Parts: sequence; structure tokens; C-alpha cells
Amino acid sequence: MARPKAPFLYGREPLVGSLVPSLTGLAFHERARAKREFGSDVPVVLLTGEHGTGRSALLDTLARGYRGRLPLAHVRAVVPGSPVATGLAEEVPEGSVPPQHAASPAEILERLVCALTPTYGTFRTLMPALFAVSGWHLGQTDERDEVCRRHARMLMVSGLARGTEREVARDWATQVETSLSEAAARNGDPDDPDGTQPVTAAVLRQLGARIPLDPARAWFRKRHTTPDGTIAEEDPLWLLSRRFHRGGDYLHAAEQALTAAFLEELAHSHGLVRRLNREPWPLILLDEAHTPAGSRFLELLLEQRALGQRKYDDRTVVVATRLGDLPREDAPHAVRRELVDLLPPGGVRRPGHAATLWKRTGHEPSEGLLVLPLTPLTRDDILSMLDRASSRLLHPHLASALHALTGGHPSASTVLADAAVETAKQNRSVVPRDLLDLRVEGGRAVTEVLLRDLLPDRRQRDRLVKLCLARDSKAAEALARDLGLVGPEQLPATAAAQYLVERKWQELPVADGPLVTSGLLRTLLVHEARRTLPPGDEPHSWRSVHAFLHLHHVQRAETEEADALRHNLAAGNPQQVVAMLADEFDAEEAEQSVEHWLLCLKRCAGAPVPPTDEAWRDQRVEIADGEHAARYARLDPSGRSINRLLHALWYLSEPYADAALDPDADRMCKAVGEELGFLARRHPTWYAALGQAARDWPTAARKRQELPVPASANSVEAG
Repeated sequence: MARPKAPFLYGREPLVGSLVPSLTGLAFHERARAKREFGSDVPVVLLTGEHGTGRSALLDTLARGYRGRLPLAHVRAVVPGSPVATGLAEEVPEGSVPPQHAASPAEILERLVCALTPTYGTFRTLMPALFAVSGWHLGQTDERDEVCRRHARMLMVSGLARGTEREVARDWATQVETSLSEAAARNGDPDDPDGTQPVTAAVLRQLGARIPLDPARAWFRKRHTTPDGTIAEEDPLWLLSRRFHRGGDYLHAAEQALTAAFLEELAHSHGLVRRLNREPWPLILLDEAHTPAGSRFLELLLEQRALGQRKYDDRTVVVATRLGDLPREDAPHAVRRELVDLLPPGGVRRPGHAATLWKRTGHEPSEGLLVLPLTPLTRDDILSMLDRASSRLLHPHLASALHALTGGHPSASTVLADAAVETAKQNRSVVPRDLLDLRVEGGRAVTEVLLRDLLPDRRQRDRLVKLCLARDSKAAEALARDLGLVGPEQLPATAAAQYLVERKWQELPVADGPLVTSGLLRTLLVHEARRTLPPGDEPHSWRSVHAFLHLHHVQRAETEEADALRHNLAAGNPQQVVAMLADEFDAEEAEQSVEHWLLCLKRCAGAPVPPTDEAWRDQRVEIADGEHAARYARLDPSGRSINRLLHALWYLSEPYADAALDPDADRMCKAVGEELGFLARRHPTWYAALGQAARDWPTAARKRQELPVPASANSVEAG
């Protein structure tokens, strides 16, 4: 039967087409061998990236491409106590291979045992040890049932029990509870403060009736010596369990022993015959390695691989993913590479190239790590996504506009490109300004789909849709009170900001800056607010929210004028904003400096665009071109120039307004310089500053850079 065709991985081909084949010795998704370019020491590959960069999708693709061709284990590390860790169902994309979840390093090892036993047979050293450390507390029914389900999986895959997982777990629990009856009345043991040792004894008695435990006892006994150097006589599995449950350094030592047992037993199982036949080593795919379970497992694995006197060959391939960057202080000796480094110049793969990417030089654990950030997609990648639709219906520069909007973010780019292709299939054209208004197959808005993926917590997502309209955390908290946002937290905006930190969208909450620092995320949230907030002047509508924020900044301080004007513009009141800017410009004795005036103009230019309705229509380009001059006859020439300038800058703030691609944007850049030059000649004292802005701002707008404001305005902007 033909294998399913692998999905095209835009921008990720060097990883699946070069690095992983050089590690596994098998070409990706082809029944062909590849040259293994690493010797007896192989790196752990760690893929890093923010939400939506395709970390999990990449592992899922590798799992589908290599499943059935080599020993494979696909595990997702989860946070203990989370809905996933406690067994609640999770939505799995259609056609994907769901990873097995684990909430601790020991559980990860259990999952690896279950995945690799069909190839290598029962892990007679490691499996009894895993049973020994995974007992439960007497009387804890829920804990017992969960542990017995884990035991049942290992028993079934080893051929030691038959039936469904639920049946085997129930029978196993009954057998252990029966064996516990004699020990139930025993007094507490000072070396067993949590009361798990009677359960451990019963578990080992029942397991010992199915397989011999002597090989495991013999291996672990060698790791335990008394102070005088002799081997301890106490049952080593009991000692391992006691250490495991005491925590701290004892737990770390126990987990080190479990990891060492796994690697050594796996190496011995991959014996001489398998090596002579060039059978591939296992491929372990570990998702979410930033969680406590995932990071601890990698730490243990790297510690074992860094030992200088290993008696076994370990070539197991491990590809893991991490949310966010890996701080250098956490892995100071890790080798860091870019995806483009995986292929030589010209993109032609040459034998031996992969081995030059990483080489261990000492015995530091982090030296065994090869870190690869999943970089953004290129414009050419996005253009390839759009090739599935008729180019006649897609704007010629749609790929560039989409790339400017998303910054190459893989998830956002894919969803928007799919929506554009779907729209074109319906014989409708797609232009850059319509990108965020597209709908995916099934009719859902693209912003809704993306935000559900990037911000899974519905309560925090709904909060951020509204609170993202505020300028800073103080304004966001005031808005939260006005909107009546409630929850267990006393400060909803602070909780929302902390959620963004936990989701690795930003380093720390910014007290005096935007609540959402990611440009892409903020753009999506603002557009979703524009789409979902009530219309018109209803309570909590777009206009009423911005009217509240306008008043909030007016009341805070005079230095908040720039933000007050920005929210007034966002509420759909450009005439009022122009009038205030014109009044300051024409004042005989200016109360504010030219720097402050330019800052107000710059801040207004970034105002979010109101929803289109009977009260406001997007005519920014037409107004900037002077097509509606009759509406503003009451303004003097300076006021009309300020009106045109404001609307030109407002339009240029759109992510798709690229002067190199958009004729309107190119014209607006020229207009900015012309209007500022005109105003410079009409003001008696602001001539120099406005003249400098007339030279600098068009260039900055063309390059999509921050509009420069003189340094003397920095104190105002910081407020």
C-alpha cells in the first residue's frame, strides 16, 4: 500500500531533508537509506520557536514520515495537573499522529518503554524500576487508578497481560490491593513518611510473579554502595523507590539511575546483529521540552551522554521542541545553528556536511545540544503557498503584503494563505487590505481561528481582545473596571499580561508600554475587537471603549494629550483631532513644543482604524489626496494641510501599505514630505524641526521604520 504523501514544510526542508536523515540513516519519507554522518556521539536536536512556528507540526510530520521504518517514540511533555496530564481529551488535527502525554521524566521513560518494546523486547532492567517508583498513596483512589493505567500499558506491550487497558488496569489494581491486605495494618516506617512503601512492596510482588526481577536488582545494586565501598545488601529496587519519593537530591539521583538504565539497556538491545544489518537506531520525538518534565528529561539525558567512561554505544536520535528561546545561561555550551546552516551554499547536500554542524569537545552536558530556532518564513515560501490559486484573482503583491502583516509567522501565514486560496476558488479576488477580513473553509473569521490557536485560554483571550485597545497597563486596568471584567484575579489586565509572559509572547509585563508587545498578536487582537465589539454607540462598543480611553488620558495629565488624540481618532473623530492639532499649530504663543506636536501626530498615525459603518468610511487615501477639500473649507490652509498629513500618515501605518509595492503608499510618502515642508514655511518658530521631519519622515515611512522625533520629546513619550 502506498504511503501517504508528506505535507510540504515551507522553510523547514533543510531539517527534514538533510539533518534528520544524516542522524537516522534513512531518507525522509522515502524508502531509501542515507549516510549517517555522526559517529558514536550524536547531538540532541532542540527546535525553538514561539507559538505558531510549527514546532508540534514538524514533529508530527517526522512521526508520519518515519513511522514503521524505524523504532519511533512520539511523546509530549505536559505540566503536571493540567487537563492534558489528567487525561482529558485533546483536539487532534485530522490525519496527524497524536503524541503520548507524560507529566514527569519517569512517565516519559514509561512512554518510551511502551513505544520501543515491540522492537527490542521487554526492558527487564528498566521496567521493574519504573514499577517500583510509580506506586500510590494508600487510600488515594484516583491516584491508584491513574498509576494502574500506566502499569497496564507496560504490562500489555510486554505481553504480560491481555485485554483492554481499562480491564488490565482494573485487574492489576485488584491484585495489588489484595496483596496489600497483610501490610495495611502495619505501623508507619520513619523511612517511609508518605506511606508508599507498602504499595511498592505489593507492586513488586505482583510483578515478580510475572517476570524475574533479579536482572533489575543486579543492575541497580551496582549503583548503590555503602560508605566503606561495599555493595549495599538492601533490595536496590526498594532503595530506588525510597529515594524517588523523598524528592530533592534523592529524586535527581533516582532519575539519573532510571535514565542510565534506559540508555544502557537500549544500547545492549541494539546488538551486534542489528549493527551489522545497519538497522536504524530509535527516533525519539519530544514535544514541549520547556515544561518541567521535558526540561528535566533532557537534562538527565544530556548528563548521561556527557559521562566520559560509557561502556556502551548510544546513537539514539532525539528531536525535541521548546517554546521560546533557550537562554544561554541554561545551556552555555550548546551549539546554536540556523536552518540555513543545514545545507551548504547553493543548497546542494554533500556527504559529511551535517557532521560539521556539531562536535562535542568536552564533558559539559549542554555540549550535547544542537539548538535550531524555527525562523520565520520567507516571502518566497508564502508565494509558494499562494501558487495553489489562480494568480488572476490574487493581487500581484499579495505575498509581500501577507509577509509584512505576519512577519513570516508560519501559523498566521498558513491560515491567511489558505483563506486567500479558498476565496480565490470561489472566484473572488483578494487584495492586501482584505487579508484580515478573509474567512477559512467553514466560514470562520481568520482572526478568530488564529487567536484560538495562539491564545488557547478563552477567558484571557476574550480579555485581551478588549484590553489590547488600551495604551498601557494603567489604562488597561481602568478599562477593565469600566467593562466590568471579572475573575478570580483582582487585576484582570495584570493577569492577562502575565498570561502572555507564560505563553512566551513577551519577556515581562511592560508597566508603561503596550499591554501586548508582539506586533502580529496586537494586530490580530485589534482586528478581532473591531469585528466583534458591539456596533455604533452601544455600551462597550468600539466607539464607547475609545471614548472612555480618550477621557482617561485627558484626566491623567497634560502629557497624555498624544494618547487622548489617538483614541479620539480611533473612535472615528478625525475632525476633532485635526482641529486640536491645528489650534496648537496656529497658537501665537505655543503652550507645547514642536517636538510634542510631532509626537502627537506620530502617535495619532498609529491609531487603529474604526469599523466601517454609517458614521465612518475609510477614505484616508482620498482625503490625503485632497479629494474632499470642500468638507474642510472652514479650515485655513495650515489646517487643511494638517488634515491631509494626518490621513496620509494614518494610512501608512497599515502593515500592507508598502511604498515599494503599493502606488497609494508611495504617493502618501511623497505627500508626507510635501505637507511637512509646507507647514515648516508657515510657522515662525518651528521651521527647523518641521523641515527636518519633512526630510526624515518620508524616508522612515518608505523603510517602514519608526518616525523619528527629536530627543527632547523622549520624556513626553515615556509618559
